[in-house]
Amino acid sequence: MLHNVDVNANIIYECVVKGEPASKSNSRRLVTIGGRPRFIKSKKALDYVKAFEEQVDVLDDLIECDVAAHITIHYKTRRPDLDESVILDCLQGVAYKNDRQVKEKHIYWALDREDPRSIIRLVAIKGDSA
Repeated sequence: MLHNVDVNANIIYECVVKGEPASKSNSRRLVTIGGRPRFIKSKKALDYVKAFEEQVDVLDDLIECDVAAHITIHYKTRRPDLDESVILDCLQGVAYKNDRQVKEKHIYWALDREDPRSIIRLVAIKGDSA
């Protein structure tokens, strides 16, 4: 049961993004910039961000309320860990103003060897967002 979400609420945002997101824990690599060590996104994470940006339109009016995220990630193999964090980061400035607005997550792992993708739905959370 969704305790903060109106079960009859309408989805306020929905999209499908083709491709397999990088796990945030595995999506950083250590490089040296100006003699100092820095962590930057891996090639897989950068490629996913680019694919996301190419496939998803930015909302004219970004969502300002708190949301529950319902995401099903279809992986092409059984190997990847279930990790939605790169997706939530990508939605910032596209669907909502800040990923801190996500107050509830329902994340599902699925297998589709032929069509890896993420199905993303955001639902407004009723009540005080403070």
